[in-house]
Amino acid sequence: MPDPKLFMSNLHAIEADWIDYNNHLNMGYNTVLFDRGADEAYAVLGFGPDYAEERGLTTYTAEFHIRYMRELKLGDKVRIAFRIVDHDEKRFHSYQEMYHEDGWMAATGESMVLHVDMSGPKVAPMPVDILNNVKAMARTQSDMPQPEAVGAAISLRRMR
Repeated sequence: MPDPKLFMSNLHAIEADWIDYNNHLNMGYNTVLFDRGADEAYAVLGFGPDYAEERGLTTYTAEFHIRYMRELKLGDKVRIAFRIVDHDEKRFHSYQEMYHEDGWMAATGESMVLHVDMSGPKVAPMPVDILNNVKAMARTQSDMPQPEAVGAAISLRRMR
């Protein structure tokens, strides 16, 4: 089970249209679930549709990595744990874990997120209030051990 210091999303159900010919969740919809979980965390951080509309600022994902641990099937429900691994004034590195409602981990997702001024668009510093929210979440989670998979590269040698 995830550490209680992590932000936890609401429960999300696997949708019928997401099941592929292997009778499990198609890999692309893992990204959808991670995105939905991140959207909930972003609301706490101050990002989201209102932020984009009112301030002309938003976030773009520069890179995203998924590791699949266990199959999800129709009828399953998951929660997404979210943490900030690192940040600066223009970016943050996040790590997510997808947990089945029964407590087992189904997948992990890791991302590099850019803060963007939509008028460019161009990467830009976060306003102080938003950066303080990012710092606060990171500080709350700072004494947790670094997940083993953070920063891992894809490699055949690593799989042996």
